[in-house]
Amino acid sequence: MTRFARWTAAAAATLLLAGCGGGSPADGRDEGKNGDKAPATAQPSGGSPGLPASLTSQKLDWGRCKGTSDSPAPGSGWQCATLKAPLDYAKPGGETIDLALIRSRATAGQDKRIGSLLFNFGGPGGSGVSTMPWYESAVGPLHRRYDLVSWDPRGVAASEGVRCRGDKAVQAAESVDATPDDAAEEAAYFKDASDFGKGCAKAAGKLLSHVSTTDTARDMDLMRQVLGDRRMHYFGISYGTELGGVYAHLFPKNVGRLVLDAVVDPSADTVGHAKNQTLGFQRALDDYLKSTGQDPKQGSRKIADLLKRIDAKPLPATGGRELGETLALTGIVLPLYSKEGWPRLTAALKDAENGDGSALLTLADSYNDRDASGHYGTTTHSQRVISCLDDKQRPTPEETRKRLPEFERISPVFGDFMGWDTAGWCHDWPVTGQFDHPEVSAPGAAPVLVVGNTGDPATPYEGARRMADGLGKGVGVVLTWKGEGHGAYGSGSGCVDSTVNSYLLNGAVPKDGKVCS
Repeated sequence: MTRFARWTAAAAATLLLAGCGGGSPADGRDEGKNGDKAPATAQPSGGSPGLPASLTSQKLDWGRCKGTSDSPAPGSGWQCATLKAPLDYAKPGGETIDLALIRSRATAGQDKRIGSLLFNFGGPGGSGVSTMPWYESAVGPLHRRYDLVSWDPRGVAASEGVRCRGDKAVQAAESVDATPDDAAEEAAYFKDASDFGKGCAKAAGKLLSHVSTTDTARDMDLMRQVLGDRRMHYFGISYGTELGGVYAHLFPKNVGRLVLDAVVDPSADTVGHAKNQTLGFQRALDDYLKSTGQDPKQGSRKIADLLKRIDAKPLPATGGRELGETLALTGIVLPLYSKEGWPRLTAALKDAENGDGSALLTLADSYNDRDASGHYGTTTHSQRVISCLDDKQRPTPEETRKRLPEFERISPVFGDFMGWDTAGWCHDWPVTGQFDHPEVSAPGAAPVLVVGNTGDPATPYEGARRMADGLGKGVGVVLTWKGEGHGAYGSGSGCVDSTVNSYLLNGAVPKDGKVCS
C-alpha cells in the first residue's frame, strides 16, 4: 500500500529533470553586502528556549560527503556534516539524535553572501542530502549568494532513518489489494497495515514518538543557530510547505525569507487531504486526457475500466512479475507529477490495454523506489512514521465505507484508493497522532511567499490561498502560476522564477495575488 506522497519524489527525477531548468537572474534592488547574515562573532537571537549551549553552540565538522548504495556521493563542491539534536524537545538536555546535513557554499564569495538557504523537498520522508545536489541546477542564481543547505529530517535516510520491513515483505505487500472488494481482501488489507506499524515500532523504538513535523521545525531553528544565521531563509516544496508553515508559527520572529511552493492545505485533516489529492490527481488526469484529444469523462471511465480488469486478472510484466491494480494505479500517478511524463503515460496505458503491464510496472517501481535488483528505499517508511505521528484522525473501516461514494464522485480512477487509504494508512498505529491539522498562524512574521500552481496534482491550488490565510494578514503573499505539474519554481515559467529570485535575493515582495501564466 502506497500513499501518494506530497513530494516530487527522487524516484520521479527522470520525469521531472527536463522541467527543472535554471531560474532567471533576479532583477530589481540589491541588498547590502551582508544581508541577514549573522557576523561570525555574533550569537544568533531568538532560538528555541531551554536548549543547552552544547547544542546551540556546537561546531559542525564539515567534510567530504560519502555515498551509499542508494545514493552516490555528490561532487567535490558539496560538504556533509552531522548535527546533534534532542531526541525529545521536552527534555532538551537528555538523549540526542544525529541529523545528516549537506551544503554547498555561496559561489559569489563571502562579501556577497546573504546566508544559508535551507531546503526541504517534501514527503514527508524525502532525503534532502541526496536531493539537494540534483536540484542545484534549478537554483543557480540563488546559489551565488546563498549557501545551499538541506538535511535528512529525523526518521529519514541518514538521520536515524527507519526501515519497517525488508525487501521481500515490501514486494509481497504490493499484491495486497488497496481497494478491497470483499471481506477477505479487507481483512488482508488491514492486517498488512497493522503488521507494517508493528515493524515500524520494532525498528524505530522510542524515536517513533519524536519524528513529528513540530519536532523537525524545532530542528530547523537549531540548524539556523548553529549555521550562524539571524533569520531563517527557507525554500519548502510540497510537504515542505507544511513544515515551513509550522516553523513560522513556532518562530515568527525568526522568519527571514520563506518560499512555500506546491502548497499543502494546512486547514485539511486526514480525510480532507485525501479528498484534496483525489481532486488534484483527477484534475491532472483530465488535463492529460484533453492534451491527447480525449473527453476527460470518457477517458477516465476507460482507465477505470482497465483498472477493474487488472484487479480481476493482473497483467504479466517483465521479469516474471505481475501488474496488479494498486501497482497499475501507482504507475498512472507518477507521470502526472510532471507534464514531461505524459508521453510515457500514453505509451504505458496503450501497452496495458494490449495486455502488457511492463511499462506501468516500471513507472510504479520508480515511484516506490525499487531498483532493478529488487531493493526498495525507505522513503515510504519514513513518510508513514512521520504522517501517522502528525495525524490525529483515525477513520474506521465503517466510516470509510460510508465515504467511498463521495470519493468516487470526485474521481472514478483515484477515489476508491484514496478513500480506503484514509483508514488503512495509520490503522492500528503504535503511537497516537498529535493534531487534526497543523497550526501555521504567524502573527508578526516577515512576509512569506506562497506559490500555487493551478494544475498541481498532489497539492491542489486551493491550498496556497488557505496557507496564506492561515499565516495571517500581511504575512502570506500568494503567487499563482497557471501551469501543470507538482511545483512551479524551475518548471519553465520565467515569471515565477524571476519573482521568487527577486524575493529571495533582494527582499522584493510581490503584490499578493500576482498571476504568472
